[in-house]
Amino acid sequence: MSLRFANCHDPSGRVHGLPTFPWRLAPDGLATRRQLRSLGLRPGGQEIAGQVLRPRFRRGSLTAFLYRVDRALPVRPMTPAKTAALAKANAARRTCPACRRDAGYVIPAQLGMCVPCAYPDGEPRDS
Repeated sequence: MSLRFANCHDPSGRVHGLPTFPWRLAPDGLATRRQLRSLGLRPGGQEIAGQVLRPRFRRGSLTAFLYRVDRALPVRPMTPAKTAALAKANAARRTCPACRRDAGYVIPAQLGMCVPCAYPDGEPRDS
């Protein structure tokens, strides 16, 4: 669906079903998930209050849902169990399945192993 900038302004929600605003022109009191997170907040189960649309050429428009800031809840703090689980998951992403060593970086999915194991003879060749 091709949108023009003028079609993105629908504060009543008649056209799109939700109050819709052009990109970067949302009213005060509404924020996206990322904006809430930067304020230390989360949507907290509330319904979507609106959306912002950004028309693009040759592709569909970008959509970001808006939530009310006054109904947002504080972000839950990290517990020791969550911190340990996250550290364990990150360590698993860094561990090479071939040599079982910590590579010091996240193993590339294309290789499936650390770079020294994937290219034991040195530089990769162009195929």
